[in-house]
Amino acid sequence: MASVTIEFAPSQRSTLGVEWELALVDSDSGDLRQVAQTVLDAVNPADGSQHPTIRQELLLNTVEIVSGVCHTVSEAMDDLEDSIELVRGITDPLRVELMCAGTHPFAHWGNQKVTDKARYATLIERTQWWGRQMLIYGVHVHVGIEDREKVLPILGALLTYYPHLLSMSASSPFWDGRDTGYASNRALLFQQLPTAGLPFTSIQDWAGLEHYVDDMLHTGVIDEFDEIRWDLRPSPRFGTLEMRICDGISNRAELRAVTALTHCLVEHFSRMIDGGERLPTISPWFLTENKWRSARYGMEAIVILDKAGKEELVTESLDRLVTELGPVARDLGCTEDLEAVRDIIRLGASYQRQREVAANHDGALDVVVAHLVAEFRAGHPLPVA
Repeated sequence: MASVTIEFAPSQRSTLGVEWELALVDSDSGDLRQVAQTVLDAVNPADGSQHPTIRQELLLNTVEIVSGVCHTVSEAMDDLEDSIELVRGITDPLRVELMCAGTHPFAHWGNQKVTDKARYATLIERTQWWGRQMLIYGVHVHVGIEDREKVLPILGALLTYYPHLLSMSASSPFWDGRDTGYASNRALLFQQLPTAGLPFTSIQDWAGLEHYVDDMLHTGVIDEFDEIRWDLRPSPRFGTLEMRICDGISNRAELRAVTALTHCLVEHFSRMIDGGERLPTISPWFLTENKWRSARYGMEAIVILDKAGKEELVTESLDRLVTELGPVARDLGCTEDLEAVRDIIRLGASYQRQREVAANHDGALDVVVAHLVAEFRAGHPLPVA
């Protein structure tokens, strides 16, 4: 029996929180600017505490904006927009733009400065070369779960849709000025950190999670729960399941779609538990293959749907999924947001637009950055020039 007890904070069912990691880029060159501390100094309260919705990250080229506890996708997006306006009041005079993608197309990881904080220094000291290369950006979606005994079963079910979430958000084809050939280089880069990557599907209940954490603490692998950096993980202090699968998302419209899909899937599986239905699961070896396929091929991935090995093009599976989740979306007030998944199917994902921009400009990646910046300001995908 584990000696560690993990308390799961009370949380209202299917409440919502969104975290959006943003790159700070130079208005003229498109390269990264190390001005996060300037932004934080300007917004943090006078008592030295952290701003509730604008937070520091590992690197000084990044700020993270977070929503409050919300009930709808629209409410969460409005929260984020308020924080963006506040940040822009500081960055615009500095000639700094906001941008989001899984990776910066051409910035070199060795030129980036780490935030002066003990936890980040410890991470870099331990992980060395891999840790210093974490020049990546992501989106995290928290969904409230009212009973901790539901968390691990829902986590296992949500993993069956891992490739769908990664494919539609994939936005990191370039790394250090090169086309990697992957739709999401970030997904494979991030998993090099200890305790990052796919969760262990053998952990199927809360007692199993406590046993795992007990082992990790006992052997010094982690010092606190948040150092478990799974792509999908429980978040006990918030009382949520935290979806961390996605690459950074370049615009509000596509963020709405990803958030709505996550929101609906968690509520859908919660209802299945309430109804005594068996939740879908997938073999760990198929899950690993799905992650690689979606990272490599994005919206052209043929994904494995179940333990039987049934396969389907991810766009066809996504289209059917939107229809299946329609009643849940209506109840959650996000029908239009969920329908926006079909816009991504129709228009393509960010990695596809980035590659098209580069191809139209003889491989010039500063133009790719300019396109990403423009999409962030516009709040929706833009036609490729």
